[in-house]
Amino acid sequence: MKIILASGSPRRKDLLNLVVPEFEIQVSGIDETLQEGLTPEEQVTRLAFIKAKDIFDKTNGNRIVIGSDTVVVRDGEIFGKPKSRAHAKSMIKSFLEGNRTHSILTGLSVLIYKDGEYEEHKTFDEVKVYLKDISDDEIDRWIDTGNAMDKAGAYGIQNEFCVHVEKIEGNYSTMIGLPTHILYDIIKPYILN
Repeated sequence: MKIILASGSPRRKDLLNLVVPEFEIQVSGIDETLQEGLTPEEQVTRLAFIKAKDIFDKTNGNRIVIGSDTVVVRDGEIFGKPKSRAHAKSMIKSFLEGNRTHSILTGLSVLIYKDGEYEEHKTFDEVKVYLKDISDDEIDRWIDTGNAMDKAGAYGIQNEFCVHVEKIEGNYSTMIGLPTHILYDIIKPYILN
């Protein structure tokens, strides 16, 4: 059974490699603009699905196509990748207000075609993140690493920023960008025989 990851994210690639040793990568070219009127949960589920569907429709034969999308959310507001250094800093500072907590949502879509049968799985997972107090100098030092600009919410726990995370509630792989615990349960019948 051919397995295809519809993402160019090196983090998703590493996570999928923990679940299955062999897979292809085909990056979807879909428009990732958020749709008005959808909740953050609906947004990530939709984006994960249209990424997977784009690649599914361009391939054939027995296959599993995996799409995923991650956003950072605080008080219902979605934080994507920062547009500038100042934007990255303002994002991180906003996460430090009040109880210093926010959520990371990762949508997962798995489209399976085997011997004429089609299955569609669409879901999401949530992680709550609690940050420690972080000074302006510490935020600047983080942004100076160059690792803030390609991540939703302007940070990644797998980088130097980990020293600023007090705790998380939820699955670590969801926070990185691919909920492996959910993915494994979906594809287990196809990879264990």
